[in-house]
Amino acid sequence: MMSLNDVLRAKRLIETYLPVTPSWSYPLLDEVAGRSVVVKHENAQPTGAFKVRGALNLLAGHPRGEPVVTYSTGNHARSVAYAARVFGIPAHIVMPAGAAGFKVRAVRALGATVTLHGADMADAEAYAATLGGRLISPGDEPAVIAGAGTAYLELFERHPDLDTVVVPVGSGTGAAAACVVAAAVAPGCRVVGVQSAAAPAAHDSWRAGACVRRDNRTRVDGLATGRGFEVPQALLRDLLAEFVLVDDDAIDGARRVLSGAAHTQAEGAGAAALAAVLARPELMGERVAVVLSGGNATEAELSR
Repeated sequence: MMSLNDVLRAKRLIETYLPVTPSWSYPLLDEVAGRSVVVKHENAQPTGAFKVRGALNLLAGHPRGEPVVTYSTGNHARSVAYAARVFGIPAHIVMPAGAAGFKVRAVRALGATVTLHGADMADAEAYAATLGGRLISPGDEPAVIAGAGTAYLELFERHPDLDTVVVPVGSGTGAAAACVVAAAVAPGCRVVGVQSAAAPAAHDSWRAGACVRRDNRTRVDGLATGRGFEVPQALLRDLLAEFVLVDDDAIDGARRVLSGAAHTQAEGAGAAALAAVLARPELMGERVAVVLSGGNATEAELSR
């Protein structure tokens, strides 16, 4: 389906547009976690989240001037809008009616058309499919996964001796990318996925060996998916070492730890990896990296 060569090609393209993001350790965070923890700061991206890597890689090959359509609660939307602006492509984004106001404003500020529709991602997806233009899936796009893989090339180049990499999972593109890269360049490193227990569709799809739908009740926007996606799941089934669930309160707790011990802001999805390290230390090994996938905390998250 895809290989390290796809990720290397994406790296050559993306490095024209994005700098390498930092990966740091923090002594206070190590104390809390009881092990060495490296934080991969994808919150340092221009869109505040890792998804811009995949959007740039995908839209670089899209015909200029031909519209694209997608659906998202926020970070995927913002990344597609950003890449569309870079390449001069009209973008129409469908977001659930309850999407965070600042995320809607951020997408519009990048020049995309935004339609608010439906109660959740399933409603937004159904409406997006009726619109004209190339429909971009948040999950079933190999070019998006290859773009996400560039984050893990950066991580392993700087930290080649990791025991475990913990990756938050919504659609699963980031975790699938981590698996592909780790298998090729760091085969001794285990990749562990983490999802909210209030939206376990990807977790349950991996356990079942087939994509399933589940209720989506999480307050964590970046993990708010109600179904598994075929392309990342096919990679996860072969390569993911373990998949854990954490509750939303534990994710909020991890955001507070990151704020105090690593002086950094994480949105809920961005803190989920650390929440898994704190909840399931027996899975982690002594040298672990957590992917801070995004820092676009909502007003509600910040108030908590």
